Amino acid sequence: MYEKHWGLSEKPFRNTPDPKYLYSSPQHEDALMKLTYAVTEGMGAAMLTGVFGCGKTLIGRALLRDLGVRCKVAFITNPRVSDVEMLRGLVRNLKAVDLPDRKGDLSADSLLEQIQEITVNNLRDGSETVVIVDEAHTIEDEGMFEQLRMLLNFQHDDRFLLTLMLFGQPELADKVANLKQLEQRIAIKCHLDRLSREETEKYMAHRLSVAGREVPVFGDDACDAIHGYSDGIPRRINHVCDLALLTGFGRKADGIDRGIVDATIKDFGL
Repeated sequence: MYEKHWGLSEKPFRNTPDPKYLYSSPQHEDALMKLTYAVTEGMGAAMLTGVFGCGKTLIGRALLRDLGVRCKVAFITNPRVSDVEMLRGLVRNLKAVDLPDRKGDLSADSLLEQIQEITVNNLRDGSETVVIVDEAHTIEDEGMFEQLRMLLNFQHDDRFLLTLMLFGQPELADKVANLKQLEQRIAIKCHLDRLSREETEKYMAHRLSVAGREVPVFGDDACDAIHGYSDGIPRRINHVCDLALLTGFGRKADGIDRGIVDATIKDFGL
């Protein structure tokens, strides 16, 4: 609706994990580098924690984009299922074999055997196998974590056959710390925190640039207000910026100042 008014080719602040919008702050660059290393060096397991809305899923999408066709990926976005359902989901995601019809072939042991076969075939074809479990902090059943740990038993003499990545909010680290056998298998750990005031402004400018606008839209006072409202959390930054652009469009404004941001927060009940 407002794109033409602001000279944009698309909406810059959608809350979707589009890798082209990844803002390379030092902490995001560090996390992406470490996770890439975990995959390319066959290190077995990695964990990414961070506050809600800080860009964990986006990091995952960017990782897969950068690794490209070299990877066969299972991206589990809802881990609050039984361990058998999770393993079935992995088989379906990896798309290497059809699920069997016989109930006995859908047991955890049988599914693990199928996943192992998939990883061996992928490696033979020159592909890495990556399993990403998003929102892993929501897992309540320790049996689920145990099944995930079992995936790390798939090894050759010199490397793991797959890379397991656990993404979640900070409490995930506490859960994993209480599961020593799993915790000891996690070779890479990284964390995303809130953006600073300076990073918030750069983040906003980056997204506007990707969407086609190089000239600043948000004044310094508007950036102050947005950082104060969002506490530097990218998901909240996106939300208020999108609605502020809509408000500014409605007022036929040339730019976004603090008054427009404050009015947006009030009018939309943010």
